Amino acid sequence: MEQHLYEPVHEEFRDLCREFLTREAVPHHDRWEAEGIVDRDVWRKAGAAGLLGTDVDPAYGGGGQRDFRFNAVLAEEVVAAGCSGLGFGLHNDVVAPYLTELTTDAQRARWLPGFCSGDLVTAIAMSEPGAGSDLAGIRTTAVRDGDGWVLNGQKTFITNGEQADLVVVVAKTAPEQGAHGVSLIAVERGTPGFTRGRRLAKVGLKANDTAELFFDDCRVPAENLIGTENHGFYHLMANLPRERLGIAVAAVAAAERLLAVTLDYARERQAFGRPIGAFQHNRFLLAELDTEVTIARTFLNHCVTEFNAGRLTVVDAAKAKWWTTELQNRVADRCLQLHGGYGYMLEYPVAKAWLDGRVQTIYGGTTEIMKEIIGRGLDL
Repeated sequence: MEQHLYEPVHEEFRDLCREFLTREAVPHHDRWEAEGIVDRDVWRKAGAAGLLGTDVDPAYGGGGQRDFRFNAVLAEEVVAAGCSGLGFGLHNDVVAPYLTELTTDAQRARWLPGFCSGDLVTAIAMSEPGAGSDLAGIRTTAVRDGDGWVLNGQKTFITNGEQADLVVVVAKTAPEQGAHGVSLIAVERGTPGFTRGRRLAKVGLKANDTAELFFDDCRVPAENLIGTENHGFYHLMANLPRERLGIAVAAVAAAERLLAVTLDYARERQAFGRPIGAFQHNRFLLAELDTEVTIARTFLNHCVTEFNAGRLTVVDAAKAKWWTTELQNRVADRCLQLHGGYGYMLEYPVAKAWLDGRVQTIYGGTTEIMKEIIGRGLDL
């Protein structure tokens, strides 16, 4: 199905992303998977290539393109290259709006140049051992003490957590107010009381930096508050649709890639004297997957357009996130089955994609939470 989302300028950016990944990421990714982390230098190279901060003001070294299609192109190319260890999406899609929309002039001047150059890797710390999708249940606290904040608590499953130089921490600053007493506080590398725990061993995304973070009487300056005190929950709710849209982009790109790989395999692999794709069961299955992926792409493109126009709703973002990620896993499972025993071998891309994609229905809000958001929108 012909795409109508991207313009020539986006395809030029796609060529840039593809060339960068081919040169700087693909040759190293197997080693990164074995080591459990990507080379720090790849961030600086990405910054120099113009892949970071595409929507940040050029005054800070950004691309100045307030157009999520550039974010989508990079995400699609990272998926197509199989470079699941790169945390660029978290940096560009999730953290960026907190640093561009909620910060002071002084904060932007301090953090955004490094954000765009790759010298400053970012993360956002929401999840805790006892609180994932339920942000109101977080236990990390930040208490105002003179000219600073004192943080205490623990975070887990933090993408970019080990390499991050700046972490946006979700903490309760007025615990008695529940979800209405949450604030966002930036904690920088080297701050006393801020430590990182073990590198988490995951089912997939082996090269992706995922860590535990600890805050023990961690004192940060008062000016590290991001946004408005006790309005952190509202800041998060305003930006979560963008995060979920980014996850949906990756999900559709992964489903498209898996389907393309499997179609090629079904044409070439012989069984009982003919290609396996010639069997009616397999042909019908591939027809179903192709139809569902096309429908997902159509809705995704609509959501990207709506986001750029400032009209993407929380409910539609939730629909996109849950449907596309569940589809991604369904496509991965069926495509692996069609590969037979070879599908279970990690040398085949379908096996790695099956492992890497499983988390998509969990982070950014689980499928169950997405359905709850959609259900509430039905005004039952």
